[in-house]
Amino acid sequence: MNFSEEIAKKTGQIEELIKARLPKEEGYQRTVIEAADYAVLGGGKRLRPMLMEETAALFGGAGEELSYFMMALECIHTYSLVHDDLPAMDNDDYRRGRKTTHIVYGEGMAVLAGDALLNFAFETAAAAFHKADTLTAYKRTARALQILGEKAGIYGMIGGQCADLKAEEMGEHVTEDMLLFIHEHKTAALIQAAMMIGAVLAGAEDEAVSQIERCACNIGIAFQIQDDILDVTGSQDVLGKPIGSDEKNNKLTYVSMHGLEESSKQVKTLSQEAIAILQSFGGRNHFLEQLVEQLIYREK
Repeated sequence: MNFSEEIAKKTGQIEELIKARLPKEEGYQRTVIEAADYAVLGGGKRLRPMLMEETAALFGGAGEELSYFMMALECIHTYSLVHDDLPAMDNDDYRRGRKTTHIVYGEGMAVLAGDALLNFAFETAAAAFHKADTLTAYKRTARALQILGEKAGIYGMIGGQCADLKAEEMGEHVTEDMLLFIHEHKTAALIQAAMMIGAVLAGAEDEAVSQIERCACNIGIAFQIQDDILDVTGSQDVLGKPIGSDEKNNKLTYVSMHGLEESSKQVKTLSQEAIAILQSFGGRNHFLEQLVEQLIYREK
């Protein structure tokens, strides 16, 4: 089985996991559940849960509790996209080749759908404790839950979103340090959550988890710079969303600050450092290394 076939198989398995655990569209709250499901089932690559699973495999694998965190993280990622697309944020009408949640269901329902996904994520993650059958597994699950909250919250993704909104107001006065903060928190934090949780649930030592955190930070920053490059060089047909939104929203990006050539060089440097960290562990996971490269050097 080649890499393309393997990633398609793993993506399909994660997709089935997600579909099986989504809440049923029923009751008086049916509309918000439909809106949430619309967002989650919008054709995402499922890279964050896949990174979690493959990082766990790097350290020998984890128990059934891993699947609960895979689901939870994808819900958090999706809620962030729903809110990010709103007129108050990026004001995008399309994502992944179809209309965004607020265009289909209205702004109010999109806000509720995002809120619902965030709450459902932690409800799902907390259910993993039912699968922790030893004190060690219980402690690992608690640590994983802490990482999820930290990387998704004010010291992670939300903190990055806050700085990103402030940066729009500041325009050309944004510093490189602030831009790096935004990339590290808005984008890299959930990738850190994915890989750190996978490592923790597989029983990795604290030092190894710290190395994985650094590796994931590099991946996240490189991913965001590549995203900024594609916003300039890509096409809506390939990306499934409008290009040029950064310029339209007066966003200072790594590309606008350093240019395309330097941005591409930085992507290469960060990716090489990340791969080197992964290769430093005793048990190699070649699929994970290929996955990271595809994530960074993607064209859409």
